[in-house]
Amino acid sequence: MLDGLARAVKFDRVADLTERYGRLDGAVLLNALLHDEFNGRVAVVSSFGTESAVLLALAAEADPSFPVLFVDTGKLFGETLRYRDKLVSALGLTGVRTIGPTDADLAAGDPDSLLFTRSHDACCHLRKTVPLDRALEGFDAWVTGRKRFQASTRAALPLFEAEEGTGRIKINPLAHWDRERIDQEFARRNLPRHPLEADGFLSIGCFTCTERVAPGADPRSGRWAGTAKTECGIHTFKKTGTAQ
Repeated sequence: MLDGLARAVKFDRVADLTERYGRLDGAVLLNALLHDEFNGRVAVVSSFGTESAVLLALAAEADPSFPVLFVDTGKLFGETLRYRDKLVSALGLTGVRTIGPTDADLAAGDPDSLLFTRSHDACCHLRKTVPLDRALEGFDAWVTGRKRFQASTRAALPLFEAEEGTGRIKINPLAHWDRERIDQEFARRNLPRHPLEADGFLSIGCFTCTERVAPGADPRSGRWAGTAKTECGIHTFKKTGTAQ
């Protein structure tokens, strides 16, 4: 009974947010959510990947101190870390927090640093979902850079959604943006591109599990190639501690 009531409350919250903010876009939307709706208790979660600069530019325009969470798994490309530093400086972002697994997490769950060879899901859980869930404590909502065109599994992505098991709201302000609009925004704002994009890496995660994308394939098809895995887990994680 309580679970059903909780779901109804979350559904009503999502419907209310969609009704009040569904016609807003870009920095105007992010500004309203940061200052009016969530009173600072909302963070952008960014991989600083190939399309991240657009969302980060919008966040910086809304408020340079907008909280930004970046998960450093310890297995990221060096190019990604340098790109993060370049974007933070170029956009004037002052609220970026780099998070990741603790030494205790790694000692207990991946002492030989080879967990990715045994279980992609377990490695992502240890190095991404657990640190992010820890960092999101105290936030009522978080902003993602997901878009419908990125993969067939994201084709019905809404603007707002309720996160299972936490009570937080997930916000996907670029859900309906297409590739052309993303490219136009890069050009209009003169945003730097991720250095690996020109080499065929269209969606970039850890160097252990990221490959180049074949021409015409889903941009995310280079992630965990050859497996059934399509998400790292941060968008399917439940507070119970498992990825669903």
